Amino acid sequence: MTADPRAALDRFVAALEGHFHAVSSRRGDEDPAVDDAYEVLADAFEVYEDALAQAYSEVTPFYLDDDDDDDEDEDYDEDDDEASAR
Repeated sequence: MTADPRAALDRFVAALEGHFHAVSSRRGDEDPAVDDAYEVLADAFEVYEDALAQAYSEVTPFYLDDDDDDDEDEDYDEDDDEASAR
């Protein structure tokens, strides 16, 4: 099924608005509304990207990071980065 790029764009923009609202009205560090809005935004972006690719053979300049790398990000140590810069 090919999504209409215009409809996908409208959904993406609405997801951006929803994400902004969730972040700006966050109720603590672990607010599930922010996580939900993030997932909706990521999904809307992928639908828009796919619709552009299918309809116009074009893509956006954005890249979504895979969740698989989250474990590596948690282990990241700024001190290691500073030491390698010296």
